[in-house]
Amino acid sequence: MTDPPFGFGPPGGRGGSGDPGSGPPDPMGPLGDPQQFADALRQFADLMSWQGGPVNWDLAKNVARQTVAAKGDPSVLDVERQKVMDAIRVADLWLEDVTSFPTGIRAAQAWSRSEWVEATLPVWSKLCDPIAARAVDAMGGLLTEAPDELGGELPPELRSAMTAMSGGMAGLGALGGLGEMMRRIGGMMVGGQTGAAIGALAREVVSSTDVGLPLGPEGTAALLPAGLADFGEGLSLNPDEVRLFLAMREAAHHRLFAHVPWLRSRLLGAVEDYARGITVDTSALRDAMPQIDPANPEALNEALAGAALFQPEDSAQQKAALARLETVLALVEGWVATVVDAVAASRLPQANALAEAIRRRRATGGPAERTFATLVGLELRPRRLREAAAIWRGLTDARGVKGRDAIWAHPDLLPTAEDFDDPDGFVSGRPELDISDLDPGKPGDPGGPQPPEDGKPPAGKSPPSEG
Repeated sequence: MTDPPFGFGPPGGRGGSGDPGSGPPDPMGPLGDPQQFADALRQFADLMSWQGGPVNWDLAKNVARQTVAAKGDPSVLDVERQKVMDAIRVADLWLEDVTSFPTGIRAAQAWSRSEWVEATLPVWSKLCDPIAARAVDAMGGLLTEAPDELGGELPPELRSAMTAMSGGMAGLGALGGLGEMMRRIGGMMVGGQTGAAIGALAREVVSSTDVGLPLGPEGTAALLPAGLADFGEGLSLNPDEVRLFLAMREAAHHRLFAHVPWLRSRLLGAVEDYARGITVDTSALRDAMPQIDPANPEALNEALAGAALFQPEDSAQQKAALARLETVLALVEGWVATVVDAVAASRLPQANALAEAIRRRRATGGPAERTFATLVGLELRPRRLREAAAIWRGLTDARGVKGRDAIWAHPDLLPTAEDFDDPDGFVSGRPELDISDLDPGKPGDPGGPQPPEDGKPPAGKSPPSEG
């Protein structure tokens, strides 16, 4: 997935100089055609009427769907749907032998790419809003810094549109109303970028959990037949094996997220913690102001294409937040790889080739890495995934399936970033964290452990702190 353009219009829109067959652009812009300007103004007014938060998620959804449709998005055929549902059911059954967590699937579905966009957009909004709000605030703040200077930078089409929409205000003196208007323009810009990124990602993912996060509805396991075909292309492997292998990964993610109750909020909270340290390059926004044109939003796309708008702070707090997020994501991916490899080794003849394809996909920058870099401002380090998997394999050998899965009982029991540097030390060490009583069937947390009936902890032990 290439870096998506930063703007508020769908790709390939009308009127741009790069639109084949559109003819030379009108040097007067939309002002040269009253009807064109009226249409652009109505469209602009519709976008500006968004009331749902800092990012215009209606626009983001439309841009994402248009990005997907631009290269074709056929509906899922009934035969494909049945193959996906059968594969998920079989894969989930196979996992019974390699994990103590019961099934987390309540429904199995096959999605088109557009359906993936629709199903995952609510979670994307939670992930992206914290950082996007900073860009929107920065957009509104540009007016308060140097309103006269900014007014000279705005193109005449936008000044005309803003004047018409603000009740005939002559210029940029009424900072309150125009400041809010600029915030909404910022919401459109970020919504367009987010939609383009999500739409491009939809063309690469194979399931609802492909980026390591629970993006879809809780309990709904889903595969994308188009994504499965693209993944298997060039591997010279049996498509049925590819489908079963990826179905196992999907089912494993759902078992983990369903039966580790704190994990979902922990991951989303880690993204929010990281977002608090993100700053916005206001100079990039200011430089793009002359390109804002309500009749030709693609011009803004080009102006901000590749701009490093979101910049992490080089602070101890920011580095700690990044380490926490990378660590949890790596632990999720490592656990999934461990349990899936344990099943596939005895059931799928091409298991090694499939596992290697997943590792290569991660190492070269798969959907998760590129999407987080674009939308959240961070890049995952693939080596953390390999080391996390080594820890889970070591725990399986040393403590068995139940002992390994009991580590998920509380976040304080999980390996830390420092433990990744010494996987064997974590497996054999950490005597201060006694998990012997956390095996399923004994008092403890997920998978069966429950506190004593009197509600008191066992003698000599204190309940883990909430965190």
